[in-house]
Amino acid sequence: MDALTDLLDGPRARGAFMLRATLSPPWSVRIRDEAPLTLVAMISDDAWVLPDGDAPRAVRAGDVLLVKGPEPYTMADDPATAPQIVIHPGQRCTTPDGTSLSDAMDLGVRAWGNDPDGSAVMLIGTYQMRGAVTRRLLAALPQLAIVRGDAWDSPLVGLLGDELGKDEPGQDVVLDRLLDLLLIAALRAWLARDGAERPGWYLAHGDPVVGPAMRLLHDDPAHPWTVADLAARVGVSRAALAQRFGRLLGEPPMSYLTGLRLAQAADLLRESDATLETVARRVGYGTAFALSTAFKREHGVSPQEYRATRPPIASA
Repeated sequence: MDALTDLLDGPRARGAFMLRATLSPPWSVRIRDEAPLTLVAMISDDAWVLPDGDAPRAVRAGDVLLVKGPEPYTMADDPATAPQIVIHPGQRCTTPDGTSLSDAMDLGVRAWGNDPDGSAVMLIGTYQMRGAVTRRLLAALPQLAIVRGDAWDSPLVGLLGDELGKDEPGQDVVLDRLLDLLLIAALRAWLARDGAERPGWYLAHGDPVVGPAMRLLHDDPAHPWTVADLAARVGVSRAALAQRFGRLLGEPPMSYLTGLRLAQAADLLRESDATLETVARRVGYGTAFALSTAFKREHGVSPQEYRATRPPIASA
């Protein structure tokens, strides 16, 4: 497994918030929902996204927008349009003075907006639970990433749009999986675009020394790796491996391994009911105590506290 595969294996939507928004100008929506990640596919018309403290960015029909929370932002038909709608945590919708707009903006099954025939149409998918998106994935993204429509071609936007209006058995699961697939495709396109300022781990993937070393670590993070062992496996000296690793990734190989182990432990805690001892063994820690100490230092909470905040695991 390489670092990109490991990263893209992260999204696991469970009951994500999804809808088709249809709006007529002038419109402006202030988003304060604190969601960890939101995906917006612009179907028709153009729009602007206004991150707090940053310049407005144009969004054109065909573009896919990824917005990392919890910072608020605004989407509008024009940067000069004042917000008329505020989206709060839990997707509560009000005017700026607090008057509820839930009924007024309801246009049917997963449909929302100020005009069912509005010129601006977008598909919106929001990962509402932080446990549905890994810290590794969020760390790889800026607050705002735009995948331009002319830079990729995917049928997933159309599939998601077709499914949004349906209300059939299992529909939430279908929509969750389509959202995950669309996010993965958009991330892959965003990382591969020309002129991209790619993360160090992405560049390292193609390095003839660091790339193979990373793949070894990702394939078997529980192995008792040492720098000497890793260097021997990729055919270079310890000093050469450490130097190249640090230059490309900004940290030594063993620090990278620690981060990988703790990230995988977080995923296991989120996705399974495995005991802490089992999780510790699977990611390379000798005891649950050793894992707990390292996990709390990295994540700020104990494994038990982290697990308590995850969304429920669906039963078979």
